[in-house]
Amino acid sequence: MEILGSVPPDPGQAPPRRPVEFDGAWRFTAPALHSSVPRARHAVRDLLRHQRVPLCEDLLQGLLLIVSELVTNAVQHAALLSPEVAVEISIGRHWIRVAVEDDHPYRPKPLEADDERIGGRGLLLVKTISDEAGGMCDVEHTASGGKVVWAALPLPAPTSPPRPR
Repeated sequence: MEILGSVPPDPGQAPPRRPVEFDGAWRFTAPALHSSVPRARHAVRDLLRHQRVPLCEDLLQGLLLIVSELVTNAVQHAALLSPEVAVEISIGRHWIRVAVEDDHPYRPKPLEADDERIGGRGLLLVKTISDEAGGMCDVEHTASGGKVVWAALPLPAPTSPPRPR
């Protein structure tokens, strides 16, 4: 994994459309194979534990489900044009962002629930998890013609130790 750097915070501003304040970013690539889905999920979980990111269990499981869904979508729908996918985790004081990049130009859209369709609800699930957590998600084109699908979730406010009396 490679550390990408940091951007200085801008205190006093509302959360940006795309979180830019972070303490670090880690990016790794994986082959566009189904076996990469659990490997990406485990790598992200291990990174969050190692960095001691303050996530409650529900938020952690939601974030890991987002990783699984985004990597699965890239593997299923982009592998023909993108033999590798990139996973990036950005961790900040107030946000955690997961992004999956591939080289396929198609911009996916969340499908509505359909009882007759077995799959196809991954982005709807990502959007629902993001919305329920107070976060956001989106799809952006890359300069190389591919795309990045990302989700950002707010982290709980740090708790201060009790003041001595």
